[in-house]
Amino acid sequence: MSLSIWYNLSNVYTMKNLVFLLCVIVSAFLVSCDDDGPYEDYLVARPILQDAITFKAEAVSVTEPVPIVSSGKIYAYGNYIFVNDVNKGFHVIDNQNPSSPESIAFIKLEGNNDISIKDDKIYADSYGDLVIFDISDITNITIQSRIVNAIYNNEVWLSNIEYPQADFYEYGDIDYDRDIVIGWEVVTERRSVEEYESRYNCDGCVVDSLESFNDSPQPSTGQGGSLARFKIIGDYLYVVDYSDINIFNITDVEDVKVLDDVQVAWDIETIYSQGDILFIGGSQGMYIYGIENPEKPEFMSEFRHGTACDPVVVDGDYAYVTLKGGNFCGNTESGLYVIDISNLENPELKVIYPMDGPNGLGVKGNTLFVCDGDSGLKIYDKTDAPNINLINALEDIVAYDVIPMASSLLMIGERVLYQYEYEGNDIRLLSEFPLN
Repeated sequence: MSLSIWYNLSNVYTMKNLVFLLCVIVSAFLVSCDDDGPYEDYLVARPILQDAITFKAEAVSVTEPVPIVSSGKIYAYGNYIFVNDVNKGFHVIDNQNPSSPESIAFIKLEGNNDISIKDDKIYADSYGDLVIFDISDITNITIQSRIVNAIYNNEVWLSNIEYPQADFYEYGDIDYDRDIVIGWEVVTERRSVEEYESRYNCDGCVVDSLESFNDSPQPSTGQGGSLARFKIIGDYLYVVDYSDINIFNITDVEDVKVLDDVQVAWDIETIYSQGDILFIGGSQGMYIYGIENPEKPEFMSEFRHGTACDPVVVDGDYAYVTLKGGNFCGNTESGLYVIDISNLENPELKVIYPMDGPNGLGVKGNTLFVCDGDSGLKIYDKTDAPNINLINALEDIVAYDVIPMASSLLMIGERVLYQYEYEGNDIRLLSEFPLN
């Protein structure tokens, strides 16, 4: 062997030793090396799938009453109250005696958050599908039909499943018309540090992380609260998802017509109506649409505000909007906004009243009810709107949403359904019904 060949081989050998030595040193810090750089242990999450047909067959049933897990929205229809159990279904409460309500059934409907009722038919969401129930016999509730992807595409189901803590989320090839994401499997895998860091430094690519998913009742129609996403007006059902108004002609419940969506914004949350006007609450503002043609809502104007959770109710020339800041709702200071809508094409903010953590609200005559979270229920006289006067406050409860009825008030709190009788400034507790 020549000296030059021996010299080159010794250099290679020496370099390998150096690389090996470097890896030994780095391994002391739980990092491994390979030819393409350092490696570490990372948590990798992959979705667990189930066949959609099997899933939907198992996701709907009517059972005996069960304890509520996470109380959501409320809906009143005739002598019955329906309480949403977030993403699980809704509880049916017999309210013929408001002083002593009775839970009579639980309608299991996975992926459900909202309902609306007309002519003994419940229209409910279930992971983007529209599901219709017949409650003409409340002791024998039956499912009438299910319209797949009527509200939004199944792909959005991913955002409704609680995400695990992980460094990588790998979705693979999911057929959203066939597969349902029912959970996640998290495993520890060795991945290069460069791959991990590149997730946040790629130009023009999608980051592989969680952040990438970013009224008065009519005859035969029930009444929801201010946090509702469903609204029935005449023969039409309006449903807001995260960006659109979904429109359904429900003249013939046997043949519901799915009409074209109307895009509003990427932040909408609630829907309310006054006459032939829709008021859409969103985290960035209130959007006003006319429905002279009920099949094609037309944009009229908007009122923009800082980022916050934003239900709205309307009475006469004023809209009342609660903005809740903090947590996932945004950085806007919490408050009650009174907005002049006498000119629908130019809504104008008149007054802001500070609030602690407002949620839903409701209006009946000259009385305005505001749920202020842990600070309880606040009751205002709005006779001189936009100037309103606090006339009563129930401070020893948690208030989530309200439905003002003819002479009583339904209010949902933390796993408790409250009913009050009110007249003028006087309010009296009728019942306090635990939901657990």
